[in-house]
Amino acid sequence: MDFLSFFNSGPFASGPFALWRWQRLFMASPEFLAGFGVTILVSILALLLALVLGVIFGLCSTSRKKILKAGARAYVEVFQNTPLVVQVFFVYNALPYVGIRLDVFMIGMLCVGIYHGAYVSEVFRAGITSIPKGQMEAARSQGFSYIQSMRYIILPQTVTIVLPPLANQAVNLIKNTSTLALIAGGDLMYRADSWASNGTLSYGPAYLITGLLYFFLCFPLVTWARRHEVRIKNRDTQKTGDVPSTGGAK
Repeated sequence: MDFLSFFNSGPFASGPFALWRWQRLFMASPEFLAGFGVTILVSILALLLALVLGVIFGLCSTSRKKILKAGARAYVEVFQNTPLVVQVFFVYNALPYVGIRLDVFMIGMLCVGIYHGAYVSEVFRAGITSIPKGQMEAARSQGFSYIQSMRYIILPQTVTIVLPPLANQAVNLIKNTSTLALIAGGDLMYRADSWASNGTLSYGPAYLITGLLYFFLCFPLVTWARRHEVRIKNRDTQKTGDVPSTGGAK
């Protein structure tokens, strides 16, 4: 029995991962790639929006002005404590009743970006507050304004600290773009589900390939974040002069 005969008559001849399902999936690869492209584009635009909002509200949350801190707190609490799906459905189904209509791509980009902007703002807030207060005081004593102190002294140090958690937020953002499938957003998850539902019922191969494509986007970010975090810890250890234990060396 040759290789092809084995797959045509063996366990791959029927079931959720039958060979014919994979053949049809291969023929539909342009459709999957188109959805993959939409997912990447939404992820990039939503991440840029989340970064902008995160920096703005992160700065507001560390401001001495109570109104700015209150506004930042309200933004974070509202979006962190309501499901993204509810936010997407609200924009998609409720806003048209007041004359606000957006296409599904814009809805996905805005909702995912604003939602994760709340988490990114908390990352920046934690990063800013981790910088010793003496550095801000020293900058102000040298004649720097608050904005100049943030721009030239505090934020450059903050960026290095927040990169690993920002990478983790980027991973979560990429995965959350799959919520577009609920409003026929044309993303990867929507294309996979539509193709599998349209007569073939090949959910096994469709979801497996979809998961692998998401993994292809997310795993490098997670790996980089982990390595960058280790580099930061090693650098801090060298600065403090601490020598890591070698487990028995005397």
